[in-house]
Amino acid sequence: MMTRRSRLFLDKTRGRTMKAIQTKYFGPGNVKGSRIKAFDSDGNSVTISYPYELSGEDVHRKAAEALRDKMQWKGEMVGGSIKTGYVFVFVS
Repeated sequence: MMTRRSRLFLDKTRGRTMKAIQTKYFGPGNVKGSRIKAFDSDGNSVTISYPYELSGEDVHRKAAEALRDKMQWKGEMVGGSIKTGYVFVFVS
């Protein structure tokens, strides 16, 4: 489902408005295993189970791509680490 803000982002991408996706690791609890949450500043988010076949930035990239796909955003992303996880931005 696309929100009004998400559609606004898509309309403005031609004007080079940038969208950032942050990711954060959540360790295992009593019921759920480790997971990665990807979210943006508009409150859109997705949480995936930790993909143990991957490591490092690739784990967080997979979560960011899941949010990108859920929101039907297009484009290549680049990312880097921050204190609380990773941030990915669109370059195209």
